[in-house]
Amino acid sequence: MKRRQLLKAAAAVSAISVKASGEPSPLEIIDSNVSLFRWPFRRLPLDETKTLVAKMRTLEIGSAMAGSFEGIFHRDLSAVNERLAKECSRFPELHPIGSVNPIASGWEGDFSECVEKHRMSGIRLHPGYHGYELDNPNFAKLIVMAAEAGVVIQLACALEDTRTQNDIVSVPDVDISALPDTGACRVQLLNWRPRGSVPSGVYLDTARIDGTDGIASLLATVSPGRILFGTHAPFLIPEAALIRAVHENQLEEGPLRQILAGNVNRLFGQ
Repeated sequence: MKRRQLLKAAAAVSAISVKASGEPSPLEIIDSNVSLFRWPFRRLPLDETKTLVAKMRTLEIGSAMAGSFEGIFHRDLSAVNERLAKECSRFPELHPIGSVNPIASGWEGDFSECVEKHRMSGIRLHPGYHGYELDNPNFAKLIVMAAEAGVVIQLACALEDTRTQNDIVSVPDVDISALPDTGACRVQLLNWRPRGSVPSGVYLDTARIDGTDGIASLLATVSPGRILFGTHAPFLIPEAALIRAVHENQLEEGPLRQILAGNVNRLFGQ
């Protein structure tokens, strides 16, 4: 197998393709972790949706699972999810992932709207910012509800490095040691930096995997079927995650295809 990586525009990855059996075969790339709208503490280079989608097209990222920064800080999550669904409808590449806070009043209604009204294939949780631990009984209830509805739970373990956070909002990484048995629910950890053993049965994204050899090293202990490509754009530049995935042909074609798109398609039913 041979792979060609083209870097353009100040080391940006513009296209990646795989050659198998002498025939060019382009790689499908799906980003499982982007967010729309504004981060409240500083402007981000890709925080306009049209700019983010233009960058995705440049990098040949075909689609993305899109959450909302508003879902972290706004109290009215019904309105947040409405805006997210409307914004994603303008761009065929974007699939909305709604926000739910299981300790907020009326959270069951927010969940139902995500599933029934907006037909979302997943919801995104921010326990660090919303102020609950993973042993909270409402979180356990939400896991059951998500399993029954057939939607994915994306659990954001972090958003910003603790060293660069605004002093008035200091949020440590989520302690996943209290993660309960997820049973039939499909749970993906976003922005988790793997340390030690990986919780059984959950999925990961690549956004905070350290080093250009980090994914290859992780595959020594984790099945490639549990790793989904994710950039954490626009908070992080998407080129970084893409380069880690293809750096020096460290991954065989099969696992690479799984990580870049196959697992996302399977998990979210795309």
